[in-house]
Amino acid sequence: MKKTVLTFGLISGLIISVLMGGSLLLADKIGSGHSMALGYTIMVASFLLIYFGIRSYRDNTLAGQISFGRAFACGILIALITTVCYVAMWEVLYFNFMPHFMDSYFAAQIHKVQSSGLDPATTAARVAAIQRSQQLYQNPFVNMAYTFMEPLPVGLIITLISAAILRRKAPVEPTAAPAVMTT
Repeated sequence: MKKTVLTFGLISGLIISVLMGGSLLLADKIGSGHSMALGYTIMVASFLLIYFGIRSYRDNTLAGQISFGRAFACGILIALITTVCYVAMWEVLYFNFMPHFMDSYFAAQIHKVQSSGLDPATTAARVAAIQRSQQLYQNPFVNMAYTFMEPLPVGLIITLISAAILRRKAPVEPTAAPAVMTT
């Protein structure tokens, strides 16, 4: 399983990293709503390799049979490798090329809340929550944890669906019919 997981995990990780890096160049041009939709579309596209990884493992290593548990284990390991690649790419881009990206993101969120027409107390509470998140995000460990939690649920869902679709039990051998005595 190790070879399959590493192969498909790293290919999926490369796909998500390259496409995520490219999509960040478009973030300002397409707006935050479309940018988020594009980001999750990229995640789904790259996590589709979970399906192909489980199928490859089942067909090439396990002679066409795999339990749900083993398929899930294979898929979740591919998802974890992909997610680690995503986090590594984000950390490199964020700290080296886009250190103010999240500042502008949080500023846009604050502006959105302030212009929403909510009562002043609710607006103040939501702005304070956004500012707390912004302060937390400055910590590299919190930053990595937040980033890790972006793609992982998508990978988990695709793993569950793929494991359910691809599970295949060993064929049941027909038992011999009991001998019937004739007189």
